Amino acid sequence: MRRLFPVTEVTAPRRTSGAPGGDADALVGSGTDREWGLDELAEAYAYPSPSGGAPEPWLRANMVSTLDGAAQHDGRSQPLSHAADMRIFGTLRGLADVVVVGAETVRQEGYRPARAREAFAARREAAGQGPAPAVAVVSASLDLDFSLPLFTSPLVPTLLLTGAAAAPDRVAAAEKAGARVVIAGDGMGVDPARAVRALAGLGHTRLLTEGGPRLLGQLVAADVLDELCLTLAPMLTAGDAQRIAGGPSVAVPKRLELVSLLEEAGFLFSRYRRT
Repeated sequence: MRRLFPVTEVTAPRRTSGAPGGDADALVGSGTDREWGLDELAEAYAYPSPSGGAPEPWLRANMVSTLDGAAQHDGRSQPLSHAADMRIFGTLRGLADVVVVGAETVRQEGYRPARAREAFAARREAAGQGPAPAVAVVSASLDLDFSLPLFTSPLVPTLLLTGAAAAPDRVAAAEKAGARVVIAGDGMGVDPARAVRALAGLGHTRLLTEGGPRLLGQLVAADVLDELCLTLAPMLTAGDAQRIAGGPSVAVPKRLELVSLLEEAGFLFSRYRRT
């Protein structure tokens, strides 16, 4: 993996003489193409430090797209992934308090509960976090299979974000399965801003969403997204696959600022923040 942006004296590759094994100079630095360790990735993707007082919620999204704009292939994002993408995926989960995901993504991707990882145990303990992030599923209908491991055997109880008008029998079924139902809307749907506030009220201020496109579109439209971590896969799929964000367009395009760009095996890993 190489850091392409920002380039500094620390990140730019530099030559050093007397490399072991030969007379040629060696290239060192973050610009050198090598596999990064989890600590390096954790530093590269660290959440912003609180500026004082109670920590404010920070919502980041992690998505993948092909060169021609597809966010999925055959309805799933996994075919677009890569080993480095999965390392970053795991790192972002390892740093998060909660992973927010749409119900359709849970159904299509076969979502499982987040697991505790030894590599992040000390970091999470120092940050006052539990052993693994909770998973929060956004669903108006609660039309979910509550026999899945996401509900029956999570390390941290799964949260269900829904509206006040959700069917009482589905709410009861979710709670019977062990999920915690969180009301984040007055009607059938979920108000994104209210969902962020509700999660923050539960102590979850480091928020991560993995989509899908419909949920990300709602978060963008509600202007609650603080950061986008986008993997650009060097692939072309054609077809009519969804983009990373769907739904109605916003009145004025939202401008984000590039803060980091990494590369490995032709995959680009970018971080954009709200300006």
